[in-house]
Amino acid sequence: MTTTLEGLRAILVRDYQLDPDAVTLDAPLEGLGIDSLGVAELMFTVEDQFRIRLSPDSVPLTTVGDVVRHIDELAAVQHAGDAQVGVAMMESSCAR
Repeated sequence: MTTTLEGLRAILVRDYQLDPDAVTLDAPLEGLGIDSLGVAELMFTVEDQFRIRLSPDSVPLTTVGDVVRHIDELAAVQHAGDAQVGVAMMESSCAR
C-alpha cells in the first residue's frame, strides 16, 4: 500500500523534476521551487490522483507535510462518506 507521502512524492518528482530524497515531510514547498501558483496546480493534480475534492477555502500549505496532512484529512472525511453511501446502498438492496 502506498502512503500519502509516497504518492505525493511521485507527483512532485514527475511534475516538478525533483530529487525524491528532497521530498521530505519538513521540506518547504518554496525551497523545492514550488510557488503559490505551483501549489494551486499541484492541488489540481492531487484531486485527481487521490480522488478527493478540494475545499474552496484557503488552507496554508507551506511544507510537504502540510500537503500530506491536508490530503489525509480530506480523504478521511470524503472517503468515509463514500463508504457510508455504499453501506446504505447494500442495506437497501438486501432489504428487498
